[in-house]
Amino acid sequence: MADGMLARTMSVLSCFTDDEPAVGAARIGQRTGIPDSTLYRLLSDLVAEGLLARAPGRTYTIGARLWELGELSPLSLRLRETALPHMARLYDATGENVHLAVLDGPGPEASVALFVGRVSGSDSIPTLSRMGGRQPLHTTGVGKALLSTRDDEWLDRFVNAPLQRETTRSITDPAVLRAEIVRARARGYATTREEMTLGNVSVAAPVPPVQGLPPIALGVVVHLDHADVRRLSPLVVQAARDLHHDLRDSH
Repeated sequence: MADGMLARTMSVLSCFTDDEPAVGAARIGQRTGIPDSTLYRLLSDLVAEGLLARAPGRTYTIGARLWELGELSPLSLRLRETALPHMARLYDATGENVHLAVLDGPGPEASVALFVGRVSGSDSIPTLSRMGGRQPLHTTGVGKALLSTRDDEWLDRFVNAPLQRETTRSITDPAVLRAEIVRARARGYATTREEMTLGNVSVAAPVPPVQGLPPIALGVVVHLDHADVRRLSPLVVQAARDLHHDLRDSH
């Protein structure tokens, strides 16, 4: 029974997305298939515990208690808090969006880049990323940097799964993507060019492995017109090294 209730709770929480952060009970019922009487009791309990909150228009949103619990994750307490000074320095040096991401997923076929930190300014180019957002590995700079840390068996499973095309420049051919990963390993950083968003270029570097944390990558996203990779890449690589040093010492 406990497992069934946990599964139902997760199915309810999974109804909330970037595009729909507030959802009504009827829509939740349609998406989860939970009977109305059970659903309303569950929603009431989740609100009482602070995991959901009631919102205007008879909708629900993610509650403050769920956010509070999430902030106790090592991705927040250890990784993001340690990374923020390095991200701020990288932003000061480039004036561009700075992203921090980790590898997340049950296996290669379903793995993504989970964004756990972001620094941007009023002059930074708009991007699709947000803290807590998930983006494909093969079309993002931090994603390719994360792929460069994986072994050949893992990569074989990843590249042979269907690779979604986000733009006309997205790389979906397994052989071409493998070649990109080989280049990223050789030079210590990965790049994308209009592969996630037209007009955007990204440069990202993997952070060396840190005990107790998933694979990490740090990167910048710039407009195509400002994409001086030769200038940006050493800054990004050095920031990743400095972050690794501080994370290792903080363990």
